[in-house]
Amino acid sequence: MPPTESTTASGRALLERLGGMREASMIWIALVALVVVCALFEPSTLKGSAILSMLPFAAILAIAAVGQCLVIQQGGIDFSVVGSITLSAVVVCGHAGGDGSKLFEAILMALAAVLIAGLINGIAVTMLRITPIIATLATNALLLGAVQTYTNGVPESATKGLSNFAIDKTLGIPHTVYIAAIFVAVAAVVLAKTVVGRRFIAIGANPDAARAAGLRVNRYLIGTYMLAALCYGAAGIVLAGYVKTPGTTVGNPYLLSTITAVVVGGTALGGGRGRVVGAAVAAVFLSQLESFISATGAPPSVSLLVQSAAIAVAVGFSSSEAASSLRRLFAGLQPRTRLAR
Repeated sequence: MPPTESTTASGRALLERLGGMREASMIWIALVALVVVCALFEPSTLKGSAILSMLPFAAILAIAAVGQCLVIQQGGIDFSVVGSITLSAVVVCGHAGGDGSKLFEAILMALAAVLIAGLINGIAVTMLRITPIIATLATNALLLGAVQTYTNGVPESATKGLSNFAIDKTLGIPHTVYIAAIFVAVAAVVLAKTVVGRRFIAIGANPDAARAAGLRVNRYLIGTYMLAALCYGAAGIVLAGYVKTPGTTVGNPYLLSTITAVVVGGTALGGGRGRVVGAAVAAVFLSQLESFISATGAPPSVSLLVQSAAIAVAVGFSSSEAASSLRRLFAGLQPRTRLAR
């Protein structure tokens, strides 16, 4: 039976609904699917103790992913996340030197250090016109050099207060989760409900049009890299408290994982569309996936392969080529409809 115009219209409507679901809900579907897989093959990863062990790392990844999401939403990418997390972790421990009375000062010092790094990134990208990948890679090398100089290869331990705060729970939920929720909620509300957020989105979608409209694009971009650095710094401080003695490579796992969380969470690599909440949910997804892979006894390299595959799949889903092909398919049904009459 030949298709009619009503079936063609229904197909287009279905396509639009699928497109909306693809952008906003795929990470939730993926998380539910992962839970089902874990329940079938490794149910131990869903026990209360296992979940409570996974959540702090998911929360730290979510905090860092918020910063990466802001940068990617502006059409950039930030490779200095490793150095920023590591530097803030070792500074908050080293400056305090185990003295709890110096903790607040140490936190300010750690955040100031990474904010300077974010400022360098922003200036390099906007004023010096250096490609974000090259600029942030160079900054990352500078930060890692600073880590080695500051610690002499022997980092100190976190203060007891910071460690207790990072490890303890309130109402059965780790404190790290509350901190991540604050970062995610503030970023999501600012982007969705404020004038600054709407301008930020407009610049990410089309910087040339935003500049023509009179928006201070360079200021927003510099501010983006500084806010991202602030997120990395906060993640590093919390991570230092959780692991107690952060090594000089403590930030290494967060380069690929933050990018994966952002892309899998629904943020477009080309800029414009950003989903902070999706990045946070993806952080939980990746952390639970890591737990599942570890429980199966697979080598750590499998985790990197899975994350790389997740990026490829997410980019494929976010690409408009598949949707365009389906639209052409439905459009191609129209001539047949006329002939059928």
